[in-house]
Amino acid sequence: MVAAGDAEQNSVAERLGIRPDMVVQEIGWDEDVDEDVRSAIEELIEGELLDEDADEVVDVVLLWWREDDGDLGDALLDARVPIDENGVIWVLTPKTGQPGHVEPSDIAEAVPAAGLSQTSNASIGAHWAGTRLVPRSKSRR
Repeated sequence: MVAAGDAEQNSVAERLGIRPDMVVQEIGWDEDVDEDVRSAIEELIEGELLDEDADEVVDVVLLWWREDDGDLGDALLDARVPIDENGVIWVLTPKTGQPGHVEPSDIAEAVPAAGLSQTSNASIGAHWAGTRLVPRSKSRR
């Protein structure tokens, strides 16, 4: 039996489009990330998240991003490198009012220069929001 909290966290992983056996890379981990979300994803994929130094082709990149993390455009270009042709990048940012909050306009400004398109947004736990990005050519499918 799945406890209500577990079902909620699994639904977060599923809302991110993550399915069992997907390869998921995590970039920008720090002590402030939502460990429940990470655990739910690892449980769903039945494995560990790859760190930012991994050289594998991945299905999903989770990019934890905060206001003071540097140039988002450069980070998005780097995050595109390992993704499969049908892969996605989720930019996970602190919600409004949280330390490190990133304005949605900052994300929208960085996305086109990286050859990406924004397709949706999602609430990712109590303190984080996600923005789903896909390579521009894939967004029209």
